[in-house]
Parts: sequence; structure tokens; C-alpha cells
Amino acid sequence: MTIKQIFNLCFFLLIFSCASPKLSKIEGKRIDIDNTLEANASIERFIKPYREHLNKNMDSIISYATETYSKSDGAYNTALGNLLADAIFDEGNPIFNKRTGKNIDLVLFNHGGIRSIISQGNVSIRTAYQVMPFENSTVVVGLKGAQINDMMTYLSKSKRAHPVSRHLQLELNKNGDVNSATIHGLPIDDSKIYYVATNDYLYNGGDGMDFFHPNEGLYVLNYKIRDVLIDNFKKTDTLKPKRDKRFIQLKD
Repeated sequence: MTIKQIFNLCFFLLIFSCASPKLSKIEGKRIDIDNTLEANASIERFIKPYREHLNKNMDSIISYATETYSKSDGAYNTALGNLLADAIFDEGNPIFNKRTGKNIDLVLFNHGGIRSIISQGNVSIRTAYQVMPFENSTVVVGLKGAQINDMMTYLSKSKRAHPVSRHLQLELNKNGDVNSATIHGLPIDDSKIYYVATNDYLYNGGDGMDFFHPNEGLYVLNYKIRDVLIDNFKKTDTLKPKRDKRFIQLKD
């Protein structure tokens, strides 16, 4: 027998001897994770300083809200949604402009992405985490005007207050169809490229927003939406967003 054959035989025997026997029965026990479980004292002592430091940072006051703001105070635009969309523009556009020399034309977010109210009173870092607990990041997408019109149709049919920035004015007629849509006060040009800021979840088709593909370019800002809020709150001594006419429906 050659050395190679001996080696192969030893290797086969080794693998065979290490093979796990087949299990004939698997048993499990359900353990409920609730307040009946006793804390491990040594682990608690170890994590206590980290927890205290984290809570101190999370509860740092960074702004003040004059009222309580929610995502349900309007049919098509809400004070909280307007605050979010405008914050994404105000914090994201300088980054986008510095990298590309271009400017964001509008912002689109999703109504369901807002997960909490902002209560009247002090606003903390924890507030931003409650409003935006997800890890979604800001992206900017180049879209032709024809796709922007598809976006307007989507917004008209969704019947929800999906946040849009102040640069868009979308008006629906009494039947809920698009009556007019302008960006920066001008009608949408089918052949022009517009730069839309959104988040990576919506860019990938979340909430049925399939109008981001194909596109004229994707720009990843590496800027979490939650961090956008934190930075914006820190710059704004007092939060007082308002509902306006950026997205409305006519009654007559």
C-alpha cells in the first residue's frame, strides 16, 4: 500500500470515527422570559456602569417640543411627518451637495416608518430612537420626471400621509386623483432628472414603492435616519412643525 493510500485510509477512518450518532429523540423545554427570571448578580454588577452611562446619554435633552406631535393629525400631511421630511432634507442636502455638486429636489418617507409621537416638553436622544427605532439609512436616487409622476400617482392612491419635504406641492381633486404637482414651484418635467432623498427600505421596494427602479443613480449617504433626527433636534432649540399645503385634497 502506498503512502497516499495509507493517508486516505486514515483520513476516512478519522472522519467515520468522528461522525455523530443519529439522534432518535429530541426533547426541549420552554422557558418564558419574564419578570419571574432571577437576575444574575455578577452580570448585573458588570453591566450596571454601562447601563447608567447609556441611560444618561439617551436622556440628554437636545430640544423642546411646544406641543405633542403625532403622525395622525392630518389626512395627507402631518406636523410630525413634515418635521421628519424637512429634517432629512436639511441635514442630508449639505452632504449630498458636497459630494456631487447637486441638490436634493424632494424627500419622500413612509407614514408607517414613524413609530412614536413626540410629546410636549423636553426632547431627548431617546425621543429620536422612539420615533425612528430602525437602522434605515438615507439614500438619494436620481429619477426622471416620468417616474416622479408615477410617485405622485402612488401618493394619490395610497390615501396616507406619507411625509414629503416642503419643496413638493401635491394637490388632489375631490375624487382623489392628481390635480396638480409642482417641485420648487414648477410643473414636473418628464425628461428632467430629479434627486429624491428617501431611505434604503423604500428604495428596495418597501411599502410597494417600486418607482425607484430603474434610476439615474443611487447615492448612499451613510447617514441613519435616526441620526438625522438627533442632529436636527440638536440644532433646533424649539420644535414647532406645522401642517401645511404641501400635500392636500380639494373638497370641491
